[in-house]
Amino acid sequence: MAVVKLDHVAFGVPDVAPIAKLLAEDLGGRALESGPGNGFVFWQWEFAGGGAIEIIVPDGPPGGFLHRFLDARGAGPHHITFKVPDIHAALDRARSLGYEPVGFDDRFPGWKEAFLHPKQAQGIVVQIVEAHPELEASLEVEGSFVRPPFPETRAASEPVRVVGLLLSVRSEEHARHQWQTLLGGALARERDRLVFRWPESPLRIALRVQPDADEGPLALELAAARRLALPEEPHPALRLPLVQVKG
Repeated sequence: MAVVKLDHVAFGVPDVAPIAKLLAEDLGGRALESGPGNGFVFWQWEFAGGGAIEIIVPDGPPGGFLHRFLDARGAGPHHITFKVPDIHAALDRARSLGYEPVGFDDRFPGWKEAFLHPKQAQGIVVQIVEAHPELEASLEVEGSFVRPPFPETRAASEPVRVVGLLLSVRSEEHARHQWQTLLGGALARERDRLVFRWPESPLRIALRVQPDADEGPLALELAAARRLALPEEPHPALRLPLVQVKG
């Protein structure tokens, strides 16, 4: 199988400012990149070890996909992005395994994308991307790709490591079909979890098999040398618990 990289975890929110405080000031994230999207703008922060979190905020008139997401669910985890060397080959493989990719868009040579719907992908949108950053750079020089500024934040604390996302799934068989067979993750069993890792990525996906529970994100897992002061309840800015695990 061609090399697949788990690139980042993305959250949809109505306003980036409070999230910037959390990611940059409290967790020590470094501003990585920002840019426009189709109906949204995004910012990415990078953490110790290279893991990245993306924040997407609606841009444009009401009614777009992100407006609908926020109206229905509020702020929270929106998608996981995997980068592949050939999107057409990746989508052919997905279809051969019974998936129905949606939202295919190859209008921009630097960023070709498609998605797996959360109803097929265990409660989370899976974005599959073929990226060519050098082509985006040429658009930026031409002025057709404008990057929004990062919100002002105080001096960052020591950066934590973003370990990955913890999800609830109903079936180990379906989990292995998606994360291992389709997306090429290497499986390990750690206590009560299935853990999938990708050689090119510092991030992982951890799964708790719960046949009677709803599928989807349970927590964002972090690691640090120090004890982190994390709320026990879902973080108000991300609507998801932040959990410290062993690095």
